[in-house]
This record gives sequence, C-alpha cells and structure tokens, in this order.
Amino acid sequence: MKNFITLLVLALLFSCQNTAQTNEKQAQVINATPVQVPLENGKAKAYFASGCFWCVEAVYESIIGVEDVINGYSGGHSKNPTYEASNTGRTGHAEAVEVIYDPKVVSFETLVDAYFASQNPKQVNGQGPDHGSQYRSILFYQNKAQQKIILEKKTALAQKLDAKIAAEVYPFQKFWIAEAYHQNYERLHPNNPYIRNVSIPRLRRFQANFPSKYIKSHAH
Repeated sequence: MKNFITLLVLALLFSCQNTAQTNEKQAQVINATPVQVPLENGKAKAYFASGCFWCVEAVYESIIGVEDVINGYSGGHSKNPTYEASNTGRTGHAEAVEVIYDPKVVSFETLVDAYFASQNPKQVNGQGPDHGSQYRSILFYQNKAQQKIILEKKTALAQKLDAKIAAEVYPFQKFWIAEAYHQNYERLHPNNPYIRNVSIPRLRRFQANFPSKYIKSHAH
C-alpha cells in the first residue's frame, strides 16, 4: 500500500511538472515577438483560427481578393504538429488557416471583419459542434498595425454585444501546413455530412450577413 501511495504521489508530481513546463512553453508563444511574413509576388498572408479549418477555409475563399487558403495549425509550442496530436489539446496549436490575398484588392481590416462575422464570437474553445482548445478562436498579428486593428475591432464588438469576446490575440510565429486530405475539403467533399450540416450553413450565414461587395459572385 505504501509503495502504491508513493507511486501515485510521484505520478502526480510528474504530471504537475509536465503541465507547468507546457504552460511555460505556451506563455513564451503568447509573449513572443511577432514574425512578419514578407510579400510574395505582391501577395500577403494572414492567419486565423476559428473552429474547424474546413469551415474557415470556405469562408475566406469566398472573399474577393483572396487567392488561396491553406489549412494547418498555429498558436502552439510543439513542432510539426499533426491532426491527431493537435486533437489531444496538448500541443497548444489550434486549427488555423493561411489566407493568401492581394492587399491592393482586400485589406487586412476587411479580413478581420470577415473573421468576426463568420463565427459566434462568444463561444469559448470552439465553434458550433466542435469543442476543445484545438478549435479555439485566435487572430494572429504580424506587426503593431495589425495588432491595433484586431484589438480595436475586438473591443468594439465586445461593446456592441455587451459580452466578452472569446477570440484570443497572438503574435504570429509559424504556420504548419495540415495533411493533404484536409485541403480544399468542402469543395472536394460537398456531400460529407459535416460539410452539408455544419460547414455550408456557416458559409451561407456569413455570406448573407457580410457586405456583398466583398463576396465573389461564383461563391457557393
């Protein structure tokens, strides 16, 4: 019995130590200096996490000026995260998207507006039926100008709704591209039950409430 108690105490101490180390690593991510992603062929990149990345990919691909959206992981402390590892909630990463856009056509500010318009801003650690830290909402900034835009819009929305906005604000560090089968998921799997019952309705709600001048005419 004494040996069992000793082993239990050691296991608890080890678990607490691991948790403390994980929290410390995550704190370093949150407090890091943001990484500025340079323009490539005149195109900029922005990063957002807002629940299932299949849904967020479809939302941003429907916006004029957005040329491509890539699904992946960001906001955590581990390297080379996978879908399975991210789903444990222990990597610190959230499902995120890389939005490749033409800043001459659509502004970062409009992308942030689309972000808040396409989700339930009060839902913590998830969107719709998806729950867990890997589905939490995060806006990533690459410089002080982007940080200012995000914080001002978040504050304004909180005042408008008279509620706390769940989205976190992180300095961008690195984006890890998700597995190939996650890319263009809604377009390639229109009859998937999740896509039909969650993703497409979310996209349509967004398109109905966002100014039509920003929405591509062929967007479904």
